[in-house]
Amino acid sequence: MGNLTDKKVILLVEDNPDDLELTMRALRQNNIVNEIVSAQDGVEALDYLFSRGAYSQRALDDMPEVVLLDLKLPKLDGLEVLRQIREDERTTLLPVIILTSSKEESDMLQGYRLRANSYIRKPVDFIQFAEAIKQVGLYWLVLNEAPPKSKY
Repeated sequence: MGNLTDKKVILLVEDNPDDLELTMRALRQNNIVNEIVSAQDGVEALDYLFSRGAYSQRALDDMPEVVLLDLKLPKLDGLEVLRQIREDERTTLLPVIILTSSKEESDMLQGYRLRANSYIRKPVDFIQFAEAIKQVGLYWLVLNEAPPKSKY
């Protein structure tokens, strides 16, 4: 896979430092060199998206191309983050991929009810995980036609 650049920012919402590093490593290993903004809890993710708090200087119309969202987060869980993303007209169409280790069927069902674009369980094996990240990058950053940014 070639370099997947084009100022397409990825918002990675992950509180586990090991999972964060594994995801970053898998992205680099697959030549996905997009800017990665990481948020370590649900509040920080929403602050980034809505240009609040530490991110108040960020241009509100400069949305990430895709959000990789863990579910089990401190302060505000991933499902609540997704609910707030979908409720706001500025982010309602923003692609959100749930990337979680949760095996709870209720989490998956609720994620899709809240209009997650995809639900991916993190494989335990790094090689499988790296392949999953490669496929996510290829699809969401190269193949997928996102709605025009002015529409979300």
